[in-house]
Amino acid sequence: MDPVRPEFVPDPSLSHEQMEALQRELAAAAVFEDDIAFDPATVRVDGAADGAGGGAQTRLDTDGASAGPGDLPLVAGVDQAFVDDHAVSAVVVLRDGKVVERAHAVAPVEIPYIPGLLSFREGGAILAAFEALDRDPDVAVVDGSGRIHFREAGLATHIGVTLDLPTVGVAKSLLCGTPRESLDRKLPAGARVAIEADADVETADPETLIGHAVQTKQYEGDRYVNPVYVSSGHRVGADSAADLVTRTAAGYKLPEPTRLADAYADDLKADVRDES
Repeated sequence: MDPVRPEFVPDPSLSHEQMEALQRELAAAAVFEDDIAFDPATVRVDGAADGAGGGAQTRLDTDGASAGPGDLPLVAGVDQAFVDDHAVSAVVVLRDGKVVERAHAVAPVEIPYIPGLLSFREGGAILAAFEALDRDPDVAVVDGSGRIHFREAGLATHIGVTLDLPTVGVAKSLLCGTPRESLDRKLPAGARVAIEADADVETADPETLIGHAVQTKQYEGDRYVNPVYVSSGHRVGADSAADLVTRTAAGYKLPEPTRLADAYADDLKADVRDES
């Protein structure tokens, strides 16, 4: 899968000011509403959510790999690991909860982590991993923010617009924005709380809906799990993004696409160390 908008391919040699200017252009080009060729209600994960395992299988499913074009959508999970000064980007593609393809890429990390500019550090490796895929996913779930970003152009938006691929961002912490209800409480599994733009989001009007806190898993008793922060990356609306993440949660905090991509990236680290 090659970039459709090569002018947006992240360039880590840009200055901070140039990176931020490019992000404003990305936000202007992004589509933060549904423009997808499938019904989000058809996305599911095999395996009952049991809080201690289950979920999608990790082996390749050859029947799913040969399914025809009229079948259920291909959902890609994207995550990264790091080995010394290299990023290991992993993409795992699921159909009907079964893994049908995996691809990865390794690229040098050229800049340090800078809040709000993550895509310029990690985006090149992610795009290389997508290029290695044999199939074009229908949607990608990215470990990182989408519209919940200072300039509405997080990692999921950057990748989505560059590939013109529907994308959803799933972050473990809230980069910016204000919840419309307090999150200082134990939310039940399946709950969602709207996140609206605040003064930290320079490209959106105040109180604009930019995503949701989604409670994918919760414990009984005194233990609790914090929600994940879900936002549109590109061509997926805020409600559909939350729906997709909820439908792909299978007993874990992370949705299965990114959870499996995380595990795959972690498995690859040993090979990268051996080669370095």
